[in-house]
Amino acid sequence: MGVKLTVKQEKYAQGLFTGMTQREAYKAAYDAGNMSDKCIDEEACKLFANPKLAQRIEQLQDEVKYRNMATVERVVAEYAKIAFSDIKDFLSFKTEKTIVDTDDEGNPIYGYKQIVDAKSSEEIDGSMVNEVSIGKDGTFKFKLHDKKGALDMIGKHLGMFVDKVEVDAAQTITIRIEDTE
Repeated sequence: MGVKLTVKQEKYAQGLFTGMTQREAYKAAYDAGNMSDKCIDEEACKLFANPKLAQRIEQLQDEVKYRNMATVERVVAEYAKIAFSDIKDFLSFKTEKTIVDTDDEGNPIYGYKQIVDAKSSEEIDGSMVNEVSIGKDGTFKFKLHDKKGALDMIGKHLGMFVDKVEVDAAQTITIRIEDTE
C-alpha cells in the first residue's frame, strides 16, 4: 500500500529521488521564495526526518529495482516466448511451379522455385530472432533462438525431468544392547 503524503511532500520525495539536494528539492516543492537558505535547510531537514517520507523514497527505489530486476517470472516468460515461437510468425514460404525453359518442340519445361517472404522488422518480436543475414551468394538465412533448449530449461524449472544420481555409500551402525537385570 502506498504511503500517504501531501502533494508537496511527494514532490519533495520525488526531487530527492531524482538526485536533488534537500535544499533543491524543498525549493522545487514549496514556495520558498521569501525564505533564507538557512531557513530552507532547517525545514528541509525536518521534512527529511519524517518517517513517511523515508518510506516513500524507499518505495521509489524498490520500484526502480523491480523494473530493472531479472525475476524468475521474466526469465521463464522469455524462455516461453522462444519455446513456443513459430517460424510462420516471422516469414512465409512456398514452392511455386514455374516455366524454366522450353524443349525443342516448344513445350514448357517446368521447375520449382522456393519463395520466402520475411515480415518487416517492425511487425515481429526481434527478441526471438537469433540471426538474419544474406550470404555473399545471395542466400537468405533466418534463424530463431534454440527452441529445444528453451523447452528443456522450462521443463527443468517445472521439475519435469529428474536427473538420476547413484550414491554408493556404506555406513557403520553400532548397536549397544544393555542388560536390564
